[in-house]
Amino acid sequence: MTDRLPAPVRRVTDMFRSFTPGQKAVTIAAVIALVVGAYFFATWASKPSYSILFNNLSSKDASAIVESLKKSGTTYELANDGQTILVPQDQVNELRLSLSGEGLPGDAGTGYALLDQQGITTSDFMQQTNYQRALEGELSNTIKSIAGVEAATVHLVIPKKDVFADEQDKPTASVLVQTSATEPLDSQQVQAIVHLVASSVEGLDPTEITVAGADGKILSTGGGAAVGTGGDSGTDSATVAFQNRMNQSIQSMLDSVVGPGNSSVVTTVALDFDQTQTTSKTYNSDPSVPALSEQNTREAYNGANNCAGGVLGPDNISGPGCTTGSGSSNGPGQYENSSSVRNNAVNEVNEVRRSAPGGIKKLNVAVLLNSSTSTTIDPAQVQQLVTAAAGIDSTRGDTIAVSAMPFDQSAAKAAQEALAASSAAATQAKQMSMYKTAGLAGLVLVLLFLAWRFSRKSKKRRGLTPEERKHLEDMQAALEAQRLAELNQAIPAQMLEAGMAMDDTNVQAREERQREIDQMVKDQPEEMAVLLRGWLAADVTR
Repeated sequence: MTDRLPAPVRRVTDMFRSFTPGQKAVTIAAVIALVVGAYFFATWASKPSYSILFNNLSSKDASAIVESLKKSGTTYELANDGQTILVPQDQVNELRLSLSGEGLPGDAGTGYALLDQQGITTSDFMQQTNYQRALEGELSNTIKSIAGVEAATVHLVIPKKDVFADEQDKPTASVLVQTSATEPLDSQQVQAIVHLVASSVEGLDPTEITVAGADGKILSTGGGAAVGTGGDSGTDSATVAFQNRMNQSIQSMLDSVVGPGNSSVVTTVALDFDQTQTTSKTYNSDPSVPALSEQNTREAYNGANNCAGGVLGPDNISGPGCTTGSGSSNGPGQYENSSSVRNNAVNEVNEVRRSAPGGIKKLNVAVLLNSSTSTTIDPAQVQQLVTAAAGIDSTRGDTIAVSAMPFDQSAAKAAQEALAASSAAATQAKQMSMYKTAGLAGLVLVLLFLAWRFSRKSKKRRGLTPEERKHLEDMQAALEAQRLAELNQAIPAQMLEAGMAMDDTNVQAREERQREIDQMVKDQPEEMAVLLRGWLAADVTR
């Protein structure tokens, strides 16, 4: 049956049959491992590369999209707890267009797209409501584009305008954002959300916007004050940031003086976050400049009559006791009354100053030096350096204290010892891993060498068939008998007496020839097999 197989297959079959049971088991295991590995490799290679179709989906939208993908027979994968849907990369654009036509995800029907669904019969109330919903949707989509924001919901309260009302209620807004766990929002991003919403709604003041996180923490209060993502107010965050910068700068200077780990700096600061405005008006006080307003009044009377006194009567006629001579130089009297007002330009300076919040009200700095390592350092000099570096102002009430005390090094020594032990353990583990790898490699090489040696011996043994081996032994016996006869003929008669003494020598020579023949069979099995086949063919011809 095997004769009908091709020659390569027969060679492989014959080779497998010649293996020992152990070699057969190893060969079968290797073939099975190759087949399994090829199967997994082919599966991995044929698997398409997936790309994100939609991200940050609600459970309702994700369910609808998955149902649509199942109907179309498209393969997909879910990630991020079902909020992300992955599809083959070459189908992303096509599927997005197809699902958008179906109104998926649901956010596609929000924003100003709602206004496209209005008809001519829509009431004024529905128009206002749809406009507010559209504005909320557009703001939500815009806020989502900020780094760190995964989802956002905006609620607007826009009062209805009343023509006959003297005062209108102000609009308010609330924003709920879900941030990434690895990338929380900072105060600047929160303020960006606040001002973004305030600038998008007419009449909305930033102080009327509240921003909250999905974890229930307030990020920005309705009063407009920013609140950090950790729950601290904006003022506290600014204070902590200022103290950290001050500590870092002073610590860096001290490390270059006393060395790293030999000093400690603690800074506490009180910042003024009040916004103040000062208005002043100043006039020029130059005496050469006239007054701002000047008024002059003049009244005068001139007359030549003989009336020593009295009151003039009607028509400027002298009263009783006054005589007026004719032809004299005395004429009628004159009365003059004048008034003038003059406004002069005076130099005037109006100055308005607005103080920005964040000024330093009081600064306290404490410096501790390690007395065991900085014995040559003068604390007074260190105090002068820190005073100049921190900008200490005694008139403002700032304080500074520099002390030298021995540091407790027990924790540092314990940490150093633990680090050294960990490094030694890691090095030892690495060496053990290398030893194990080397031992395993050596064992594999030894097994391969033993298998090669065993297969070589088996191959040498397979060089002679049983008939050839029996014929070789018979020929060896015949050659030995012939050689013995030749030796007997060559031995003189006088030496026959000593024959018994040569039996031991003949036995040794026979054993030596036997070993030589065995060695020739082991070293050159093929040549010996060819030789025996020739001898057998010669015997047959005889």
